Amino acid sequence: MSGNFEQDTSRIKQKLQEEIGRGGLGCLLDHLRICGVMPESYGHDSSEEKLYSKYTDVLLAIAFRRLGLTSLVLTERADAADVEVVGADYSFVADAKSFRLSRTAKNQKDFKIQAMDTWKQGKPYATVVCPLYQLPRRSSQIYQQAAARNVCVFSYSHLAVLVSYADIAGSERSQSLLGEVFQIVEALTPSKDATSYWLAVNRAMLDFDERMRPLWETEKKATLDAIKVAKEEALTYLARERETIMSLSRDEAVHRLIKAHKIDTRRDKIRSITDNGLLRVV
Repeated sequence: MSGNFEQDTSRIKQKLQEEIGRGGLGCLLDHLRICGVMPESYGHDSSEEKLYSKYTDVLLAIAFRRLGLTSLVLTERADAADVEVVGADYSFVADAKSFRLSRTAKNQKDFKIQAMDTWKQGKPYATVVCPLYQLPRRSSQIYQQAAARNVCVFSYSHLAVLVSYADIAGSERSQSLLGEVFQIVEALTPSKDATSYWLAVNRAMLDFDERMRPLWETEKKATLDAIKVAKEEALTYLARERETIMSLSRDEAVHRLIKAHKIDTRRDKIRSITDNGLLRVV
């Protein structure tokens, strides 16, 4: 962390491109399989958390380029999608999502389906790419909103299959497949049912080409392996944190608790409040 967000984002983009350039398809797939997990060590609303979110955006753009599409990560505006993608036959905006494994309550606002609809800016499609195992598996408003607003809820696992397919079938076929998925979501009857949504998306991909089936089976296994790795990393971190807390002296524990509740910052803010003089404006 340099303290300059734009510089750090540019550095992440460069290092990620260099790494995937050296490691090829396998390296890109590894990133797609694990990137949906926000590290437990990153504090909420911290610079690390914001930079990690930008890493997933950069990774998304690289993955779409692997399909032969032109993609750009937007860094300037807060009221816009994070990734813009243009192809020969269609264009769309995209947003990458990541969540801590310890996070419990997630609602439709976390996925920004409605916001993505307003951020299309004339483009016909939009997609939100999420970790598959963090998506609702039974019923959720996000699927109803996705069909109603023509925003494709996609997963990193599905994107990994698409990237693998592009490697064997070429960019033209992979772009056609992604376009067909967008059209399937557009044609869906709005419903909260997760099963009907994913059945439509999964069938569209599997029925597109007989070569999809082995790629699909490979990704199913890789997804299970990625979950195992992410859980081990998160649990190891929490175990270290527990050990550190247990070894604290009373004074150290009190100091940490005061810092965690931002007592000093809140106190300073309260003390800084003064009469703003508006009553004197006559």
